[in-house]
Formats: sequence, structure tokens, C-alpha cells
Amino acid sequence: MTSDGTFGEHGSSGAPWNAADTLTDHDRLARGGGVARWEPLGMSVTPALDLRGIDKSFGSVRVLHDVAFRAYPGEVTALVGDNGAGKTTLVRCIGGVHPPDAGEYRFEGNPVRVCGPRDAARLGIEIVHQDLALCENLDIVQNLFLGRERHRGLALDEDTMEEMARTALSGLSVRTIGSVRQRISTLSGGQRQTVAIARAVLWDSKVVVLDEPAAALGVAQTQQVLETVRRLADRGLAVVLVSHNMNDVFAVSDRISVLYLGRMVAQVRTADVTHRQVVELITAGTGEALGQRR
Repeated sequence: MTSDGTFGEHGSSGAPWNAADTLTDHDRLARGGGVARWEPLGMSVTPALDLRGIDKSFGSVRVLHDVAFRAYPGEVTALVGDNGAGKTTLVRCIGGVHPPDAGEYRFEGNPVRVCGPRDAARLGIEIVHQDLALCENLDIVQNLFLGRERHRGLALDEDTMEEMARTALSGLSVRTIGSVRQRISTLSGGQRQTVAIARAVLWDSKVVVLDEPAAALGVAQTQQVLETVRRLADRGLAVVLVSHNMNDVFAVSDRISVLYLGRMVAQVRTADVTHRQVVELITAGTGEALGQRR
């Protein structure tokens, strides 16, 4: 950690930081070494989120075709695909913004109906969109509780909200923010992303979907966000990471799901595939070594 409280070089060797080396402990644990904070999951474990046969069309354009997608508690599932593959539409289906035209939506093993964002939030599903949806003229506490303010009688319970905000940030090991009363406009890109993630986990969430959380961030800020993403899974949440950056994907994910032209062409464990195989799936929809076909 550098003198300004942000993450700089990785490890004690002094070597320049690389996203692929961000979480060497995670990589080692994924391959069976060390003592994991969360036990590796087998296919017998019930997914926190289980979508089956999802179709979605907008007019005559069919965006999602019979998509299956699973996310497990205690794991980071990376959702990858080229532009136009259907990632954003699938995320919006998960969050209730776009109800699917067909298919089954199961949450913790039970079939549910998610007809809007409030339905998803009641289940414990939170989406952190790429634009973050933070109000720059408000402080951290006000953003965390926007629309969900705590009251003491007719007045706002500022003390309780401040304490909950500090607890949420502390739980994510955030040490680069001096005060929860700082305005969002004074924060860096990485700090803003962390506040958006803290808002998502403040409400006893079970599934957190992060849409390109490291987009447009610098090297040190990207590492900070990736470590926060990993920390969410270590706490037992099912984390869905949407990303174009393969280094980030391989640094923190346990599983990779690949969309190609609206179809799910692969759902594999990260430790079982290579960077080249995933790129092949993203660009061509096939993976010869994996036996995947469109």
C-alpha cells in the first residue's frame, strides 16, 4: 500500500503490479493449496441464482436465446462476451429491469417471479451498474441510504446511518476514505466504485452483479476494486462480474460464463480453461479443446 492509502505495487518484491497477479492467494486456493476462507463448491451445491431457458426479444430482434446461467454463493462468476453478445440484457433480466419473455428464474433453488427491480431487491439481488448511479452533490451516507433512509420519529436517524455506513465500508476493508460525510464529487474513481459496491451489500444482499466495475480506472484503483470483488465472495455472496478485461477475469473469478450472439456457449471453472480458450469462445462461439459448439 502506498503512502496515500491506495494500493500500488503488489507484494513485497517491488515488481510492477499486474492484474493477473492481483490475488495470488486466490489462484493458489483455486488449485488446492492453502486454507480457503470459503470451501470450493461442487455442482451439488444449490446455486444462489439459476436461470434456465431465458429468451428476450425487443420487437423483432431476439437478443437472448435459451440462455442458462448460474451463480453460486461464495464464488465470483465472470460473465463475458463481445459487444452485442447480450450481457447487458441478461444483467437487466437478472435485476428485473427487463422481465424475460420465456424461461425459468430460480433463486436459492425456488422458482420466483421477478417483474421489476423491487422484486429483485427483496430477494437480495443488487446490481451495480457501470454508471454507478451516484449523486455527486450528496455525501457517502446520503448516497448509501438514498430512498432507504432511516428515521427516528419524523427526523432522519443520522447517527444510525453513519454507523451503518462505516460498518459497511469497514467490512469491505476500505481504508482510503477519510470520512463517510465526504461528498461523492471529491472521491476518486476507485473510491466511487467502492461506495457503489458498499451500497449494494448494505442491505443483506445474497447476489451482487457488478457491470464493468474497473472500466476507466487506473492500475492501482483497479486492484483495489478487484480485491473488493474477491472479498464479497469470501463473505459468502454470489458475485457476478461482467468484464471485457481477461486479466481481471482470471485474477478473481471462480467460474466463467461466455455469451456469444445471445447464446450461452460455455460455463466452466476458471482453473480448467486458458486465456486463449476463453477468447476463442468470445470471438467465435466455439472452443475445440472444451468440446463447445454453438
